[in-house]
Formats: sequence, C-alpha cells, structure tokens
Amino acid sequence: MKICKTKELDGKLYRCYFELTVGVLSGKWKALILYRLAVEPVMRFGEIRKSMPEITERMLSKQLRELENDGLISREVYNQIPPKVEYRLTEIGSKLIPILMMMKDWGAEYEEYLGGRGFFCSPEYEQPNTSLQDTAVIESDRKQGAS
Repeated sequence: MKICKTKELDGKLYRCYFELTVGVLSGKWKALILYRLAVEPVMRFGEIRKSMPEITERMLSKQLRELENDGLISREVYNQIPPKVEYRLTEIGSKLIPILMMMKDWGAEYEEYLGGRGFFCSPEYEQPNTSLQDTAVIESDRKQGAS
C-alpha cells in the first residue's frame, strides 16, 4: 500500500480521498443528520432534534454548523417572527445518499450477523433494502401515527 504525504485542504490535513471522506463524516451524529435530511429533504432544527432525541441541542448546532461549513447542507433563515430556519442537503451532500443507503443495508446484514434476526423489523422501524422514497413514506406514516 502506498503511503501518501499529508496535504492541506481547507485548513485540514488529509492523506487520501478516503481520509477526506471519513473526516467530513466523522463523529457520531453527522451521518445520521445527513440520512435524516435524505429521508426528509427539508427539516427545521426542532424536527431534526425530535428525530434524534439522544443528541443535545448544543451538539446538534455544532454538527449542523460543521456540515454547513463543509458544504454538505444548506441553512436558510427566514426573516419572520418566530424565526424559521430550514436545513437541506446541497448538491454535493446529496451525492452521499447512495452511500448512506448502502450503510443502512449493511447495518441490516450486520444485525443479522450479530444474531438480531429482524430485531428492527416492526412498523416503527424502516426495513432493510427499502428505497429512499419508501423509507420517506414509512417515516411519514410513523409520524402521523405518533401525532
């Protein structure tokens, strides 16, 4: 394997494209935030927070800011009272959707490998090997049922 010299890009050091990708997606929450925005293309801060109850508001703000700085999401602020801010994937961020869906499918295989045998197979969870559109419908139905 070839060892590459470190290169600086946008103030950060990387050795290869893979390291660049992992660097942009690093952390517990970024891939989850991107996945949420892939399933539901426009979300407000509170909606993202509600869909990820374990994340603190401070951490969500930090992760959203980093994703915006990296160009993966856009933030639109509406001049109204109360304030309204919407987040969505950018064009370059949308290119991660196939990777995120492959990660979801791998998770289903890994769950089976661990002996889970369909642990997440119930109406409140998405199903393995579902398309993004089907996942979005499942999420919409789940939300309506929770209301």
